[in-house]
Amino acid sequence: MKTLEEYYAHCAPSYDAVYAQEARQDDLETLQETVAELMQGHTVLELACGSGYWTQYIAIAADSVTAIDNCPEMLALAAGRDIDSDVVTFAQGDARTLADIPAGKYTACFAAGWWSHIGRAEQDKYLALLRSKLGKDALLVLLDSNQVDGVSVPIARTDADGNTYQIRTAADGERFEVMKNYPSDSWLRKRLSNAAREVRVERLEYYWLATGRLK
Repeated sequence: MKTLEEYYAHCAPSYDAVYAQEARQDDLETLQETVAELMQGHTVLELACGSGYWTQYIAIAADSVTAIDNCPEMLALAAGRDIDSDVVTFAQGDARTLADIPAGKYTACFAAGWWSHIGRAEQDKYLALLRSKLGKDALLVLLDSNQVDGVSVPIARTDADGNTYQIRTAADGERFEVMKNYPSDSWLRKRLSNAAREVRVERLEYYWLATGRLK
């Protein structure tokens, strides 16, 4: 079975096409403004930054951003964006283990499209890992996509833990099985409330946004 990193490396050249879809523009414009407002004045750790699409909006208002991704192909795309290098540092790093992330350096953590790849049975442990790196009162912002009928790739299977998987076909026809969870608002609030206070969930047509302060 191919890894998630192999999937993203393979699809990197076409990764940003989703953000060009006309139907998503209202959601994206709203989220661009919201993300910039949330990151105002923060020292931000961005997880699985991908092509740097969201990094460019974080950088508008944040004091500094460290944006990590484990995929060199994605980081190459991110490095090509017109983003202030005095504010943003792109670095190869494992968002799953946070092995090279120093504790106590960041006041906020942002992740777009990453939470849906964390297995349900691993989520509490992962939130504890984030807490150990960011510390009490750090702002956590998670952004991910909704399951939209007729738009989202159909669910191919569900495992014993309730994780759902899609079969995604790349432009060249190669197929990848990818874990992609679509949590309900109640699931998000319950899970995040184990590790954070002031949890809020906002759901638009194509995306959801969850925020909280780590306990």
